[in-house]
Amino acid sequence: MFGTGRLTTLMLTAAAACLAAGPALAGDGQPSPWQLGFQNAASPIFEQIHSFHNFILVIITVITLFVLALLVYCVVRFSEKNNPTPSRTTHHTMLEVVWTIAPVLILVVIAIPSFRLLYAQYSPPPADVTIKVVGRQWNWDIVYPDANELTLTAVMLQESELNGKPRLLAVDNEAVVPVGKVVHVDVTAEDVLHSFAMPAFGVKVDAVPGRLNSTWFRADKEGVYHGQCSELCGQDHAFMPIVIRVVNDDLYKRWLEAAKNSTEEAKKLLEASVGGSAATVAQR
Repeated sequence: MFGTGRLTTLMLTAAAACLAAGPALAGDGQPSPWQLGFQNAASPIFEQIHSFHNFILVIITVITLFVLALLVYCVVRFSEKNNPTPSRTTHHTMLEVVWTIAPVLILVVIAIPSFRLLYAQYSPPPADVTIKVVGRQWNWDIVYPDANELTLTAVMLQESELNGKPRLLAVDNEAVVPVGKVVHVDVTAEDVLHSFAMPAFGVKVDAVPGRLNSTWFRADKEGVYHGQCSELCGQDHAFMPIVIRVVNDDLYKRWLEAAKNSTEEAKKLLEASVGGSAATVAQR
C-alpha cells in the first residue's frame, strides 16, 4: 500500500507531466496527434485565453489537492480506530464563515480576468478587413463585401484530392487574410444552425439562419489555420471544415485582385508564393 505522502507525490508528478506535455504536443493551425493542450496561439485573444486557462488550472489544482488532503485527513484522523469516541459538535461558527467567504473571494479573483477577456472578445478594434461567412449543409461561403462581394465556396477535399493536406480539414477554396490586420467576421447560415470555429484564433461563434452574429481576430503569424463547424448540423457535420490562410499584406492584395478575376489563378498565386504547396501548415 502507498503511504499518503507517496501517493500525493505521485499525483503531483503525474499532473506536472501532463501540464508539461500539453504545450509540447499542441500544434500550429491544426490538431496534433495525442494533443493535450490548446493549439498554439496565433492571435492576441487566444493568448489571453491561454493565460486565463492556465490561471484557472492552477486554482483548480490547488482546490483539488486541498480537498484531497482534507479527505485523507478525515479518513485517517476520524477513523474508528483513531477516534473511538466521536465528537457531537454540530456547528463551528468560524469554520462556517470561512467556507462561505473563501469561495466568494475565489470567484472574485476569477471574475476579474474573466471580464477582462470577455471585454476584449466583444469590443473589437476598427476593422482593416471584413469578411462574411455563411454556413450551409455542408460547406461554407466566404464573402469579401469590400471586394465587390467576392465569394469563395469552401468544400472539404476528398482523400484522393488531399495531396499532403490534412484529412477532414482541407478545403478547395481557402479564405485569405493579411497578417497583423484586424479582421471582422460576420457569421450567418442559410438552413440550420452551424458554428464557425477557428481554434488558433480563439474564435467560435454560432451561425444562425436569419441572424447576423459577429466576431473578430488579428492573426499575428503567417500560415494556414484550420477550423470546423462546431454545431451538430446534420449527417455531414463532421465534413464541414474551413481554412484561413494568413499572408503578408502585399500577397493579400495581389491575391484579392487575382481572385476577382479567377479563383484558380488566385490559388496558383498562393501556391507559387508559399513554395509551390498550398498544403503548407503554419511553421512559425
